[in-house]
Amino acid sequence: MEKNSLICLLMATTLEAKPFIDGLSLIRKTEKPFPVYKNNNYILTISGIGKTNAAIACAYSCLTFPNCRIINLGAAGATGTKHLLGESFHITEAVEFDRPHWKSKTPYVHKPDSLEGFCGAKIATSDHPVIDPEERKKISLLAELVDMESASVIQTCKKLGTLCYLFKFVSDTPEHTNDTDIVDNIKKYRDTFFDFFRQYAMPLL
Repeated sequence: MEKNSLICLLMATTLEAKPFIDGLSLIRKTEKPFPVYKNNNYILTISGIGKTNAAIACAYSCLTFPNCRIINLGAAGATGTKHLLGESFHITEAVEFDRPHWKSKTPYVHKPDSLEGFCGAKIATSDHPVIDPEERKKISLLAELVDMESASVIQTCKKLGTLCYLFKFVSDTPEHTNDTDIVDNIKKYRDTFFDFFRQYAMPLL
């Protein structure tokens, strides 16, 4: 890994990013087309929620900051009961269950770069929020976690030849079926997630 390349953190919302902004003493540098925060060592881009936002913000970051590495961070839902609220995972594979290949009819699968020594997980990426327990159950056959950005980030980075690593924390489980619960859980566990990233991931980047 090139230690002299820029580290660009990519997160969907300021809600998730707040501990990173505060903990890394990041200063807002731009507002449009995306909010971008910086210090001497890190860049943080807030993409907005969803595949399209994530892909555009990722491409923007890669092209605006050449020789960067993309680190996609944020909340994800658990598709089953195996993973607990607040647990952090290094994503090893992203499945687009709602975008089947036109020939094989099987979901597209995207593989990010990976680091050793972390608990890995597969994630499904959807264009809509997955909070219905029955829908989570179906997705659990393909992935342990679900979000709305991961697959797009990986695909964009691969197209542009940029290294990308993904870390996610569990913000909701099949027991959480409304947005208020998810927001409350993000606020509750986002600091723990930042501590995990600072202690374990940052030294390897």
